[in-house]
Amino acid sequence: MKDLFSHYGIGHFINEPHNPTEFEITRFEEMGELDIEDPHKHTFYEILWFDEGVSSQVIDYQAYEIHPQTLFFISPNQLHHFEEYQPLRGGSIFFTEDFFLFNQQDKDRLFELSFLDNFYTHPFLKPDTESFGEIRQTIDLLILEKKRKDFSEQICRALLQVILGQIQRAFDNQHIVNPSKKYVVIYKKLKNLIEQHYRENLTASDYAERLNITQHHLNLISKEVTNRTTTELIRARSILEAKRLLTFTDYTVSEIAADLGFFDLSYFAKVFKAETDLTPKDFKIRISEKYRNL
Repeated sequence: MKDLFSHYGIGHFINEPHNPTEFEITRFEEMGELDIEDPHKHTFYEILWFDEGVSSQVIDYQAYEIHPQTLFFISPNQLHHFEEYQPLRGGSIFFTEDFFLFNQQDKDRLFELSFLDNFYTHPFLKPDTESFGEIRQTIDLLILEKKRKDFSEQICRALLQVILGQIQRAFDNQHIVNPSKKYVVIYKKLKNLIEQHYRENLTASDYAERLNITQHHLNLISKEVTNRTTTELIRARSILEAKRLLTFTDYTVSEIAADLGFFDLSYFAKVFKAETDLTPKDFKIRISEKYRNL
């Protein structure tokens, strides 16, 4: 089945859909009306900061309230939309993986940032007042640099690195136990593989082989990072896709199950209910009405 949702590049968020830019920073109060469909997916990373205002947004069916002095992180391929909101003050930093990794020898640097591609915990952070103030100061420097007629991508990239480092430090300070960087990197490689192959009915052993580690070791990493086994992560990704298809298409439950590699319908229903506490039919009735009205 084809992807159901519009994929937007950074250019769409500055009303220049054909602009292939890999970096941008904008303030909400300076943004015009955007020609963006909701819900949608990004092809880039987005960091949102909020100074004033109250709102809510939905990321892969999970609603999150927005309050001042909060940061949110949206990663590529996450299903995202804003709900109705009061006027907000704050803004967004948009950047691609290629922009971040330009001229870097260590291609795992982006994966080491535990708050990005963070599908296993809340994609937001409310730093303490001091940490948020420090992050905002660097954001202001980045805004000033980007507005210069002679702005430097190298300086923008350096300031982005500082902001990401400040956020990681604030994130670490709020968590007593954090997985090792090595485990986070392997987990994110696993996540990317699952994203590419979740329709192929691969097993935990298959993914371990592709990552050149044992299945036992991969399970240890999955449990350490997400508190779920590798098999549970594989199933969760399939069920997430089932939710999307049930919500936004008229495909039958049987068609969706077959598309996701479940050829035993009763087993699919059992797995779906274990993840959502609803049967596929009940989910479609209760949830799709809300999202189809967006």
